[in-house]
Amino acid sequence: MSLALLAMGLALALYGLSWWLAGAAMLLPVLGFGLGAGVSGHFLLRLWPAPRLGYANALTLGRLALAALMLVPLARPGLTEGASGWGFFCVALVTLALDGVDGPLARRSGLAGPWGARFDMEVDSVFALLLSAVAWRSGAAGGWVLLLGSLRYLFVAASLLWPWLDAPLPQRFRRKLVCVVQIAVLAGLLAPVAVPPWSEVAALLALALLAWSFACDVLWLARRR
Repeated sequence: MSLALLAMGLALALYGLSWWLAGAAMLLPVLGFGLGAGVSGHFLLRLWPAPRLGYANALTLGRLALAALMLVPLARPGLTEGASGWGFFCVALVTLALDGVDGPLARRSGLAGPWGARFDMEVDSVFALLLSAVAWRSGAAGGWVLLLGSLRYLFVAASLLWPWLDAPLPQRFRRKLVCVVQIAVLAGLLAPVAVPPWSEVAALLALALLAWSFACDVLWLARRR
């Protein structure tokens, strides 16, 4: 499957979907997806060892397109209300649900590997960051909710100052579970019924859980530096 053809098809579908949800043509999500797909394609051509893209990576690229759709309510927060708000909420839930499919699909096809896992993780991170920004812009939570979507990027930035933070971490189910809770809560904040103070309580609890998970990893790395 050609990455370029797939990306163009997803871009066209994204343009139509954003037009349908927003009621007007919007190029912002297409441009955002194009940037993400371009970066992904660059690293895929350099690092992907298999002769074909594979259905799992194609699905992850599709999730990137759905994540880029969150740029629409980010630019127009009023779309998180009413019918359009429920539409974006459903898109967020579908994107989250598909996250549990690409991993098993890669293992079943024999194409599981470090690059695909990293691609999946980066899409999750971008999705969480966009959701947190939409939650802030829509008023579901204060500006502090951006921490819920950017804590991993802060961890990466910290590793530039303290290289021991960049050491490999062992696989932990706890990390995957917390990531699902993080994104599920952020997706829930898109629902038109998610209003303060309950939306802020949910976001605070998710942030506390995420901070605890990162603290566990930092302590593990600190003991072995």
